Amino acid sequence: MRELLGRLPGGSCAVVSQDNYYRPLGEQACDDNRKPNFDLPTAIDRGRLHCDLRNLLAGETICKREYTFNQARMRELIVVEPAPIVILEGLFLFHYEEIRALCDLRVFVDAREEVCRQRRLQRDGRERGYPSEEVVYQWEQHVLPAYRQFVLPYRDEAHLVVTNHVSYEKGLEVVAHHVMAVIAGD
Repeated sequence: MRELLGRLPGGSCAVVSQDNYYRPLGEQACDDNRKPNFDLPTAIDRGRLHCDLRNLLAGETICKREYTFNQARMRELIVVEPAPIVILEGLFLFHYEEIRALCDLRVFVDAREEVCRQRRLQRDGRERGYPSEEVVYQWEQHVLPAYRQFVLPYRDEAHLVVTNHVSYEKGLEVVAHHVMAVIAGD
């Protein structure tokens, strides 16, 4: 996201991340081993996300507490001001019909499953401090099955598929060019 925003004029985009709409831990579904599964569409407060998006698109400022994967860290208040372009990021956005309908351009970032697995192992270890065995368990029991059921089927619903096996530089250029055209009124 930072790479895209760095190519666009300041103040031209409002960014909303699905990650900040996770339901509290006590509301998450658990697997057969009683481990919470954050990789289901029900993990997200879909109603609040939809409401906030509609308000933002109507020109209203939205406020939301940041979701922290490491609960020891203080949650910051996120204030999103209206802007000509609203960028929404998240895994289940196409799955939610009412949210998908609000999107003028749907971009699906695609990568091979093994590439995603390696990136997840690195990120969750480095940024979240999760042990590798926990990350592998989540990948095999939660992430991959949910991806195949709730994310991948919507790939064909995208207007643009950006391949990110190694780099998404060219795809990023296409998206930035499109956004710049919308800003310019073309």
